[in-house]
Amino acid sequence: MKIYLDKKVITLAPKKLSIFGKFKGLMFKKRESAEMLLFENTREAIHSFFVFFDFLVLWIDKDNKVVDYKIVKPWKPYEKSKKKFNKIIEIPINKKYQ
Repeated sequence: MKIYLDKKVITLAPKKLSIFGKFKGLMFKKRESAEMLLFENTREAIHSFFVFFDFLVLWIDKDNKVVDYKIVKPWKPYEKSKKKFNKIIEIPINKKYQ
């Protein structure tokens, strides 16, 4: 998947989630085994309850442009971009994605 950030093209390979996978996301995962996740067709806020490590969230519009990003800490009840988006990528901060 190609995304666009500040006139740069970045290629990522996030795991596409099923409907049921969207409910769990990174919850209860171990930092080093957690994968990069793609939430498609969403406009929902996220939380980091039961996520025990920091992760990067990219909010992406319909043209695959990054409209917002943030490092999310564990146990945050609510995170959402103020800009319009329809995809979210969650990237665990671990050795695999440094």
